Order: sequence, then C-alpha cells, then structure tokens
Amino acid sequence: MNRPANRPIRTLLVANRGEIAVRVMRTAKNMGLRTVAVYSQADANALHVAVADEAYPIGPAPARESYLKIDAILEAARRSGADAIHPGYGFLSENADFAEACEKAGIVFVGPPASAIRAMGSKSAAKALMETAGVPLVPGYHGADQDEALLAREAARIGYPVLIKASAGGGGKGMKVVEAAAAFTEALASAKREAKSAFGDDRVLIEKYLTRPRHIEVQVFADSHGEGVYLYERDCSIQRRHQKVVEEAPAPGMTAERRAEMGRAAVEAAKAVGYVGAGTVEFIAEGDGFYFMEMNTRLQVEHPVTEAITGQDLVEWQIRVAEGEKLPLSQGEIPLRGHAIEVRLYAEDPQKDFLPQVGRLEHLALPFAAPGARVDTGVRAGDTVSVHYDPMIAKIIAAGADRAEAIARLETALAMTEVVGLSTNRAFLKAIASHPAFAAADLDTSFIARHQADLLPPPAPVDDAVVALAALFVLKEEARQSAEAVDGADPFSPWGRAPGWRLNRDAHVDLTFADRERRIAVRAHFRPAGFVLDLPGGPMTVEGEANGEGAIRARLDGVALSARVVRSGAHLTVFVRGGEYGVEFVDPRLASQAATGTAGRLVAPMPGTIIRIAVSEGEEVAKGAALVVVEAMKMEHTVAAPRDGRVKALKFAVGDLVDEGAELLVLEDM
Repeated sequence: MNRPANRPIRTLLVANRGEIAVRVMRTAKNMGLRTVAVYSQADANALHVAVADEAYPIGPAPARESYLKIDAILEAARRSGADAIHPGYGFLSENADFAEACEKAGIVFVGPPASAIRAMGSKSAAKALMETAGVPLVPGYHGADQDEALLAREAARIGYPVLIKASAGGGGKGMKVVEAAAAFTEALASAKREAKSAFGDDRVLIEKYLTRPRHIEVQVFADSHGEGVYLYERDCSIQRRHQKVVEEAPAPGMTAERRAEMGRAAVEAAKAVGYVGAGTVEFIAEGDGFYFMEMNTRLQVEHPVTEAITGQDLVEWQIRVAEGEKLPLSQGEIPLRGHAIEVRLYAEDPQKDFLPQVGRLEHLALPFAAPGARVDTGVRAGDTVSVHYDPMIAKIIAAGADRAEAIARLETALAMTEVVGLSTNRAFLKAIASHPAFAAADLDTSFIARHQADLLPPPAPVDDAVVALAALFVLKEEARQSAEAVDGADPFSPWGRAPGWRLNRDAHVDLTFADRERRIAVRAHFRPAGFVLDLPGGPMTVEGEANGEGAIRARLDGVALSARVVRSGAHLTVFVRGGEYGVEFVDPRLASQAATGTAGRLVAPMPGTIIRIAVSEGEEVAKGAALVVVEAMKMEHTVAAPRDGRVKALKFAVGDLVDEGAELLVLEDM
C-alpha cells in the first residue's frame, strides 16, 4: 500500500456500482468514514448513490465512458477530498494502471500493489510464475506468441477438448470450450473478440479441459508487514457459461490436511508477488490432484460466505490493511464455524440458455428477514436492469450450523424472493438447492449440464389453485374499483356494493385467463362469504382478501394459505408455496393485442450491438450456420439459421444498436 502506517483513512471513494459499492460503503460508514460514490448517467438514481454521503457523475452509461475512466474517477476523488479509493470488483479493480495513478495522485488504492496486479493479472504470466514456484498446473499453452496457427498446433498437442481463456480477464468472458479441431478457428475468433471488448486485450491461453473438475478457491490476505493468512476455501463448481452461480464455504468433503495444503500453497503464491490486501487463489481439482488456475487480485463476489464462516468483515480488513495496520488475526486465530451458501440472483432466462434480460423491476421483494440469511443488492423496486452492466439483481447468502441447515435456509430464502418485470433464475436456483445431488455434495463444473432435465424442466400448466388465486385477486380488485367509483350521494347503491348481482338470477361473472396457448374459462358464483369457482378440475370454494399490494390470505376448499399476486398490465404473477406462476388476464373490456409476429423470424434475442455479420444478401446458408453475432453485457450471442435458406435481406450493419425482438435479416426458402 502507498499509505504510511498509522495514517487513518477519513474519506473513501468507491470506484464501482451496484451491490459491491453499497456493501463497501456500509462497512466504511460503520468504521466512521465519509463515503463517496461515482455514477454514470444510467445510475443517477441508483441505490449506491443514495447510500453515499456524496456522489459525483463521471460520464455516459457505457462503462468505457464512465466506470473505466481513470481520469474521471480521480477527478471525483480530488473534488470530494477522498484520501482512499476502493475499486470493488470488476471494472478497474484489477487494473495496474489505475493503482499506479492513485499512487501518483497521493490517494490510497485499497488493493494490492500495481506490481502484484501485473504479475497475476495475466493468466499466462501468472502460470509461468507458479510453474517456477513449483505449483502444479493444468497442461496448457501460456506463451506470448498468439499466432493462430501456433495456437491451433498447441491445442492439438494438448489434446481435445481444450479450453480457450482470455489471458487478461475472468468471469467467463472470452472463454470457450472446443471439442474438436474443426471448431477451433471460430471459437478462437469469438474468444478474442469477447476478450478485447471486456478487457481491452485479446490475448488468450489454452488449457486441457478437465471433464469433471471442481472449482476450489482460497481466500488469502496479506499485510505490508510481510504476514499472510488464508481464510479457508470456497467451492464454486456450479457454473453456467463458466460464470459462478452457487458458491459455498467451506468446500464439501475437504479434509483438514487438504485444506491446509491448499491454503499454504495459496499464501505462498501471494507472497511470491509481494501481495498486500485481499485476494483469491483459484484451483481446479479433480480426483486427488489440484492445479493452479489464476489469482484474482481483488475482493470476490462470493466473499460473504467466507465472512459467514469466519465471522470477519473482509472489507474492514481491507481498509485496515490499507492504513498500514497488521492483519487483525494470525492463521491460528481465524475461526471456522458452520457452513454458508451464496447464490446469484440474475435477470436472465434459464429456458433460453440463460440469456440476460433487461427491463424494469416492477416488483422486488428480497428475503432480508429469512432466518440465517443475508442479502447484498444494489437495486430497488422500480430500478432498471440495464444492457450496459452485469444483470445480477442480488446475492442471497444462507448460513447454518452445518451444510444441511444452510441448504434448508437457502430454500426458505429463495421461496421468499419475488421479482416481477423481467425473467430471473430464481426457480432455477431453487431447483439446485432442492436437488438430491446438491444435498449429497456431488459437485463439479458440469453439474448444471448433467442435471439439466431436472433443473430446467419444460413449463408445466398452472394448476387450479393458481387460477383460483388469480381469479380471487381480479375479483377483489374489481370490487375495490367499483367501491371507489360509487356515487357519494348514494353510497348504498347495489351497483357499487354488490359486484355480480343479478335480479332473479344466479349471481356470477365469467373470467378468462391464458396460460401460454391454453385458455382457461372461470365462472365465479358469488356467495355471502366468498365465491364458488368453476375451474378446469371442478368447482372450488374460495374465500379470502387481497390488499392493495397483492398480499392474499385465502381458503381454497377450506385450506388456508398465504400468497401474493402482482399485476403488470394484463400479466398476473402468482407467488404461492415458494413457487412463481404467470397467467394473463384476458380482460374483455380491452381490445385484443396484436401478436408480436416474431415466430419464424430471425430477431435479436436481447438489446445489444451488432458486432459481426457472417453472411451477405443472396448467400445460401445451411441450417445451424452462424448469421449474425449480437454483443450484449460483454457476451456474444450468435443468431443461427433455423433451416436451409437464402439470405433475402440484411436489416442492420456492424456497429448498429438493436432492440430485443428487432428483425435482423430475412431468410427465404431456396
């Protein structure tokens, strides 16, 4: 660190956004520090801005024009009088130039020295360093020569399948699994484009792709006095697109001997580069062996599970070490108690290959009150998940005395989580938490692929209980609206006080709901205490009340239950018994909405930028051929030909911005 010992930090600027900015500022406030936020135009009303004591605009929405602008951040630090900057994770957190710029400006960088960032920031250089230090490595090529022919030869030498990885990055970006030589060239080009976009560096390395590995990482900490410790390990094996979905600590099945062996190796790796601060040494393990993968020279997204099992605040450790203090605890003093599991709640559609989603969070209820739970989030109801940033909504962490209790608490927390406005992976996370293989700790990086049928079942038709709750919500909502519309001069009018009233006839109304293509007709017969609903499965007696927020206490054929129904236009989302179900209310008073007309068309899967067009007008293409590549949230999405055909028209050019559902090209039959 570049701050002399015993010189305290008074004002901390957090050069980041989202949940990590909120989390760092809350610890800083608890330590009595003044906090400063920076924000892009898209984040002017973001939660991290509201939490900070001061906040400064630094540029337009794209990260490269705001959160990646070193000069703009340093100017905000100068204006605010900040004497330290915490980089969070992502963005500039592992940027050696930023660390050096802070030092030149006389500002403490709450992170490792620039030399350590450089040593470990390049995966290739880090592996060469570890090889010299005798740390076992996965067979691979980590050289500087990036000639395509050489890389192809190295892949053949290593043996397929191989993994192409961005040398300068992480988070699954610029990472491609290649099963055979025929796919190598296209995968290499795609990995390089993603790496260049995400990290400004298109260099890659190639490694043997292990078939059933576990991803184990060790939390390390070092101070400027030469001391280093490890705060045990985390298992991060459950991933999609090489990005972590579930993390837990300690790693299931880890013996005390193996824990100590990996911990010592991780500390030695940190000391080898003169490390100071928080870092994570990542290993890939298979069978009895473990191999060094990389070192993340920053705080990790999954650090809360380590905090849960050790009882330590790692951000406070970072700040104290940055002030020149010694580590708060020695290795033998660090406790290890219980078990903790973290899941990442994303705005994404698991049924569409985890395609990121963007849009407004119309309703958001997170499980802050769940037993043993912690929630880290950077958003609130009404916020927008933007195309410009990572689509993570929250981290949900559950801790217990043992793994079984942590899993049970995680299931409870996920059951209490409600999101309306865009698709999320909540049900997918809940399926993982309740899966027998997860309970048995049968974990590796292919967990999701191996259990995909269980974790991603096709949508099932909604049952009568869900339809009944939706109907009850609509009936109570319309009754409330009728009551509000009653003429004040005649408050006892039956027209306002008795919905469904008929003279000399059965009092009923007919409702229609849509469950995808299925139409559900419901006849609601009014009764003094409620309704009798004619449902697909037969009549059901329904009683209950719904408040203005959609909370319902109901009795369905005498069975009492609690639920919530959230309305967004015609769409009703029903949360009940830990599940989430959607139906459309077909309101006869509204004109029928036109179909979207996207079936059979080649459309953008989400808002993004056209970065490649692989075909030209008039070209004949085969089914499965790559047509257009759309980049969104620093990930590439390839639109492929659904059938053999001829390209009749291209609607966009490289560099164009497209909205979700925009028709990209016209493919005609040959």
